[in-house]
Amino acid sequence: MTTTTTTLPRTGTWVIDPSHSSIEFIAKHLVVSRVRGRFGAFSGSVEVADPIERSAVDVTIDAASIDTGDADRDGHLTSGEFLDVASFPAVTFRSTGAHHRDGDRWAIPGELTIRDVTQPVDLEVEYLGVFTDPWGNAKAAFTAVTEIDREAFGITWNQALETGGVLVGRTVKVELDVQLAQQ
Repeated sequence: MTTTTTTLPRTGTWVIDPSHSSIEFIAKHLVVSRVRGRFGAFSGSVEVADPIERSAVDVTIDAASIDTGDADRDGHLTSGEFLDVASFPAVTFRSTGAHHRDGDRWAIPGELTIRDVTQPVDLEVEYLGVFTDPWGNAKAAFTAVTEIDREAFGITWNQALETGGVLVGRTVKVELDVQLAQQ
């Protein structure tokens, strides 16, 4: 039995509103500092099912839309040493289920594909509820986080530091803030 403190969305198709959503990431740099970035272009949908645990999430990210606030770094990240957007223009996520944790917290397991390598990933989701905008449209919102091992996707470029450690951390934290519009 699903028990949440917030009303669940109605069954049907809900699409991501990219102007009110974000996909961001954080990676270690020089062992101790963090670099933040985001993807500016993405699309996706959530097919809400009955029962809710059979719902499906499908997201496609334009890998070339990466933005860390530094054009040189973004160029390196889109190159063959990292995302290789010339060969692999999209990053995709497809859910394989939905599991209620407690309250408004869910686990959404799925498959993340980067550079044509697919790995299992679990999104830890906080469902924020369903709302009606000023024009009478139903909206739903959630936040999600996960951590990935970039080397598991074949992204292994790095540089050793004279003082020990490496230039770029292996683990990347991904944070999502998503607003959905019911279709």
